[in-house]
Amino acid sequence: MIRVKIRRKPDGRILSFQVKGHAMYDDPGKDIVCAGVSAVTVGTVNAVEVLLGIELKARHKHGFLDVEVADSIDNALNEKVQMLLESMVVMLQTIKQSYSAYIDLQENKK
Repeated sequence: MIRVKIRRKPDGRILSFQVKGHAMYDDPGKDIVCAGVSAVTVGTVNAVEVLLGIELKARHKHGFLDVEVADSIDNALNEKVQMLLESMVVMLQTIKQSYSAYIDLQENKK
């Protein structure tokens, strides 16, 4: 199962997210759940970096992604980062609606 943890600040802004595990929906290379989650999460990190010019603190290896949003980002730019991250959450929730046995999505406030 893929486990996604979204950590939020008390004001609701996303502080970080972590993705780990494998869906085991199908054989490696054919697993559409793993591919979907990877595309959404890695694609979001890439979008933040390319579109906004912000390098997120990220650790990535096979079956694992851990990303943090720096506190030093100014408010106007952070609003844009948050919009992209909230979009990611919506996409992950959509995947979970169809494949709930293969993905666990948790959101915690700091």
